[in-house]
Amino acid sequence: MTTLKLYGRVFIEGEIEAKTGLHIGGSGGAFSIGGVDNPVIIDQLTRQPYIPGSSLRGKMRSLTEKYLGRVTGQRISQIEIHSCRKSNGSYATCPICNIYGITAEEFNLPTRLIVRDVPLEPKSAERLQVAKTSLPYTEVKTEVTIDRVTSQATPRDVERVPAGAVFGPMELVYNIYTNQDIEWLGVLLDGMQLLEDDYLGGMGSRGSGKIAFRGLKVTLKQHNNYRQPVSLGSYASLSDLSAALPGIIAQIKTALNIPAGG
Repeated sequence: MTTLKLYGRVFIEGEIEAKTGLHIGGSGGAFSIGGVDNPVIIDQLTRQPYIPGSSLRGKMRSLTEKYLGRVTGQRISQIEIHSCRKSNGSYATCPICNIYGITAEEFNLPTRLIVRDVPLEPKSAERLQVAKTSLPYTEVKTEVTIDRVTSQATPRDVERVPAGAVFGPMELVYNIYTNQDIEWLGVLLDGMQLLEDDYLGGMGSRGSGKIAFRGLKVTLKQHNNYRQPVSLGSYASLSDLSAALPGIIAQIKTALNIPAGG
C-alpha cells in the first residue's frame, strides 16, 4: 500500500483570450432545425460557449507528449495517449503520467493536475451581444471544399467564437506530493506555452484556435495552514510567469519544506 501526503496545492488563475476564431465542437448542428454544420459547445443553462477543462487539459497533454517524445499506445475512445506500464517501472520518472494522470488499470495513484471548465467572461459576453454576431455569442464561418477532379465546390458552415472573446476565470489546480512535483511545474508551463504556439479546438491548420493566457495569478495553499493562501505573484502574460518560475519554485520549496526523498 502506498502512502501519499498532500503537501500543498498551486493555483494558476487567469483568462484565455481567443486571438482567432475558436471552434470547440458541440452537439446538434445540421441535425437540428436551423443549425449550422459544426456548432460549438455551449453551457445548457446560459447558452453561452465555454472552454471545457477536458479540451484544455487534453491538448496540453498531447502537445507535451510530442514535445518530450513519448510513445503513445494507450487507447481511450478514438485517441491514443502515452501511458507508463507497471512492468517497466517508468512511472516514477514520467512527468506526463504524474501530471496528467494514468488509467486505474495501471496505477491507483492521483493525478496532479485539475483543470476547470472556463466560462465566457461576462464583459466579453456583453460585447458579443452588442456586436450582433451571426448567432448568439458566435459567428458563422463558411468554408468551401473543392473537388480536385471536378472542381465542384461544396460549402459548409462552421460556428466559431469570434476573435477577441475572453474566457475566465480559468483555474488550474496542481497538487504537490513530492519535491519532484515542484520541479515538474516547469513541464506544466511548457504545456501551456506549447498550446499558445499551437491551437485549441478544431480547424487550427485553417486559422482557428489561436489563444493566449493573460492576467495570471499564482497562489499556494500549504498543508500546515491550508486556509491561508500565499500569493506567488501576478503576471500579465505566460512569458512573464515563465520568467518568474525559478523564483516561484524556490518559494514553494521553502514554504512546504518537504523532507528529502519525499
